[in-house]
Amino acid sequence: MDVCGIDPGLGTTGYAVIRAGAGSLNIIEAGVLTTNSRTAIDHRLIELADGFREVLRQWEPAVVGVEQLYAHYKHPRTAVQMAHARGVLLETAARTGASIRHFSATHIKRYLTGNGRASKLQIQRAIQTAFNLAALPEPNDVADALAVGVCCARDLADARLEAAV
Repeated sequence: MDVCGIDPGLGTTGYAVIRAGAGSLNIIEAGVLTTNSRTAIDHRLIELADGFREVLRQWEPAVVGVEQLYAHYKHPRTAVQMAHARGVLLETAARTGASIRHFSATHIKRYLTGNGRASKLQIQRAIQTAFNLAALPEPNDVADALAVGVCCARDLADARLEAAV
C-alpha cells in the first residue's frame, strides 16, 4: 500500500510517498512543493493544489497522512497561512478518494523518537536511520513529510493487527 505523508506549509510543503508492505517501508518519492511569496495568496493556493494534485495523480496513494495544524500563539499569521495551505491540501486529497489521516506533531515525534518534543535534527536522524539513508534528509520539510508517512503507515499496520486479533 502506498501512503503519502504531508508536512503542510504555504511557502514550502514537504511530501513523501512511501510503499508499505510485508514489514518494510520504502521511499518511492519525496520532495517539496513551493510557492512564490511575492504572489497573491489565492494564486499560491492554486499553485500548491496543482502541484499536490500532480503528486497524487502520479502515485495514487491509498492513504494521505497530514500533520495537524500547530502554531505558537506568538505567530498567528503563520498559523492562518498554514491553515489555508492545509485546507487546500486536504481538499485536493479528498477529491482523489484517498483515506485521510491526521497526526499531531507530538504524536509523530513521540512515535519516531520516544520524545514528543524532539528537535528537527532528531527527526531527520530518526528518518535517516529508519530508511538507512547515507545522509540526513533535506530540507527538514521532506524529513517531516517522511515522518508523517512512517507514522501513518505504522498506524495502519497496527490497526490491521488489532483487527486480525
